[in-house]
Amino acid sequence: MGILRAIYNRAVDKGLVMNTNPFKNVFTGMDKTIKRAIDVNSIHRIMMLDFSDIRRYDFARDMFLFSFYTRGMSFVDMAFLKKKDLKNGILSYKRQKSGQQLFIHWENCMQHIVDKYDTDNSPYLLPIITGIGTNERKQYLSKIHNVNRNLQEIGQLLGLELPLTLYVARHSWANIAYNNNIPISVISEGLGHDSEKTTRIYLSSLNANKIDDANRMILEFVRKGK
Repeated sequence: MGILRAIYNRAVDKGLVMNTNPFKNVFTGMDKTIKRAIDVNSIHRIMMLDFSDIRRYDFARDMFLFSFYTRGMSFVDMAFLKKKDLKNGILSYKRQKSGQQLFIHWENCMQHIVDKYDTDNSPYLLPIITGIGTNERKQYLSKIHNVNRNLQEIGQLLGLELPLTLYVARHSWANIAYNNNIPISVISEGLGHDSEKTTRIYLSSLNANKIDDANRMILEFVRKGK
C-alpha cells in the first residue's frame, strides 16, 4: 500500500493526475519523512553562486529559489503561472495537487528572477513553457527533469549531504520557518496543506534532529556530573 501511495503522489507532483486524497484515511506505514531540507546557510550559499557562464545551472538555481521564495511552490504550479495571476502586488494561484487557492505577497526577490528572463511574447510568468500551445505538459516534464538533474550537480558542487531537488525548496521553507518559531498552523497554511498533520510529517526529520541534540546535551551533562 505504501508503494502504491508513493507512485500516486509522484504522479500528482508531476501534474499527471488531480489529487483526490484516496489514502486520506488509510495508514500506509509512511508517516515518517526522510530528511529533504537544507538550512539557511545552504540556501544563502545557493543564492550567492555565480553561474553567469553556466546558463543551465543559473536557470535551475533560479527555479529552486523562486520555489523557496514562494513558500515552496511546486514546479507544476510554477510552470503554469500566468502574468494575469499577479495583480496589485499579490500572486494568486490554485494548487494543481489540491485545487486550493493560495495568495502570496509579491517580493523584490521574486521580481528579480522574473526580470532576468524574456517572456514578452508569453502569457506565462516564468520561462518554463516556451512553446505556447505545443504539448505544454511535455515541456513541463522535460524541464523538471533537467532542472532537478542540474540542481543535483549544484548540490554536489556545494558538498550538500542530500540530493538537491526542487522538492528540497519546499521542505526547507517549512523547516526554516519552524526553526524560527513560526507556528505550525501558519506553516501549514503557507504550504497549502489540508491539515497540520501533513505539515508535521514534513517536519518530522527536524524533530528527530532536535531530539538527538537534546539527548546528546543530556548525556554530556551526565558525563560532566552537572
